[in-house]
Amino acid sequence: MFSKAESQKLREDFWISFGKSFPRKWILYNTKIKDFSFKFYFDKKKAMVMLDIEDQNIENRIKYWDKMISLKTILLDDFLPEAIFEEDCTLENRKEISRIYLEKQNVSIHNKNTWQETMVFLKETMQQFEAFYLEYEDFIKA
Repeated sequence: MFSKAESQKLREDFWISFGKSFPRKWILYNTKIKDFSFKFYFDKKKAMVMLDIEDQNIENRIKYWDKMISLKTILLDDFLPEAIFEEDCTLENRKEISRIYLEKQNVSIHNKNTWQETMVFLKETMQQFEAFYLEYEDFIKA
């Protein structure tokens, strides 16, 4: 069991190490589309790479979700065959979003022995997500 401070320190150490191991500028929030962003996540049970569509204007969210659904076969066949599409995802704060994500189970930010495989998963998955986005960016933004 880790104290809150120890847990926070491990989180900081992981993300610093990740940034040093794979130094590059990720797209993340810089999609030029409001509330349409890529995210990394890592906790005590799993790691995730996500594309979140968070627009609270439901018409906008539906518009971008429909575009992603129209590209679903391409994303799955050519980039990320394990991607999970979740049209209605409720966050802990009860905010409803749409999400496409990949998940790696049985890794923990508290277990340094899983850090390397998690870093590789995060890097490779995000690279594929970004390659897909850059290929179809004009269509998604239109």
